[in-house]
Amino acid sequence: MSDKKPKKRRDFLFTATTAVGAVGAAAVVWPMVDQMNPDASVKALASTEVDISSVQPGNTITVLWRGKPVFIRRRTQEEIDEARSVKMEELIHPEKDEDRAKNPEWLVMIGVCTHLGCVPLNDKGDYNGWFCPCHGSHYDTSGRIRKGPAPWNMEVPKYEFVNANTIKIG
Repeated sequence: MSDKKPKKRRDFLFTATTAVGAVGAAAVVWPMVDQMNPDASVKALASTEVDISSVQPGNTITVLWRGKPVFIRRRTQEEIDEARSVKMEELIHPEKDEDRAKNPEWLVMIGVCTHLGCVPLNDKGDYNGWFCPCHGSHYDTSGRIRKGPAPWNMEVPKYEFVNANTIKIG
């Protein structure tokens, strides 16, 4: 005697119904999951390329990225030396200048005060960097908080040099 049960029509119908139900469920769920992906306009804002060929040493340009100002400063050798000579013990949020600037000549950072989100003023303050007039935070030539209520340095976004004249942010 064989232990195998003969295939019945009921088994086939059960398998076919399950398969059709699974395909139907996937067809219903897929659009719901897919609609959670960002649309093309959001993806376009994810990165931006900036032409820096006209920026002279000692000057800063401000560009918008993801709705936030980004400061791109072409630093002079004096500013670089000043930023690198600071002792870590003097900093509220210790961070080396070398870790903040991929190329010492160029400083790229999100231009938002880390205290309450104001936009600091360029070439102001006690450290020749940025000054936030809202609550009195002073940043140095590397965008590090030196004095005032801000708890952290200004954020450095992900960026890369596409070529000698272009920076891609994001």
